[in-house]
Amino acid sequence: MNVEQHDIGVSQVAAAIAEPARTKILCSLMDGHARTSTELATIAEVSASTASAHLAKLKELALLRLHVQGRHRYYSLADKRVAQALEALMVIGQNAAPTFNPRTPDRLQFARTCYDHMAGTLAVLLHDRMIEAGWVLETDEQVYQLSDSGEAFFEGLGIEVKDLSTKRRRFACPCLDWSVRRPHLGGSLGAALLQVAIKRKWVTQDLDSRALALTAVGRKEMGARFELVLPTDLSYARKSQTYSTTRTASTR
Repeated sequence: MNVEQHDIGVSQVAAAIAEPARTKILCSLMDGHARTSTELATIAEVSASTASAHLAKLKELALLRLHVQGRHRYYSLADKRVAQALEALMVIGQNAAPTFNPRTPDRLQFARTCYDHMAGTLAVLLHDRMIEAGWVLETDEQVYQLSDSGEAFFEGLGIEVKDLSTKRRRFACPCLDWSVRRPHLGGSLGAALLQVAIKRKWVTQDLDSRALALTAVGRKEMGARFELVLPTDLSYARKSQTYSTTRTASTR
């Protein structure tokens, strides 16, 4: 693709995302769930015919993928790159102020999915703890590596670290959180951590939104494993704007 074609491609995608109804459609699919055109029309607050036109355009530009199962047709984001681009645009669209006051609804701000990994205040807390403990090592290339103790920690969670490192996607990397403006853990390692949290019922996932809820079991188990005092309710998301990690007294 030459420079001119590249520029045209960017402008076409930007124009498609800029349409408010299409933005609602794309953002609603960032939780990783596939949805029907009827569901997406309701979310976008447009008629079924208008939604179909929007979906056709987004599919044409490779922003959406169509899944056909018998008579049913479902739409999802084309891949994780689309979710990453939307997350980055959300950060830019927040218009930074001298003192950042999150405007994200409490439940989404506290914990949510960022396509296939965990985001929000909870994810930022876990990310900061992993860095502080020396399990995750930062590099100049915006790529994370694991220390020996980090490998042991994640393998203790049942995550096959060596298998993840052979995948074509990034193993581990910082992903800027649009509600907190600080990084959480992305990459295949971040995705594996979310799956462990869901499988062990540390968090539960909404079926109709990106929100995640921290369970009593999750608060206890994750708090013990990560050596953190985790918030007991969503008031933490309203009261705290520093999001600093709080170690338990026994680990200080």
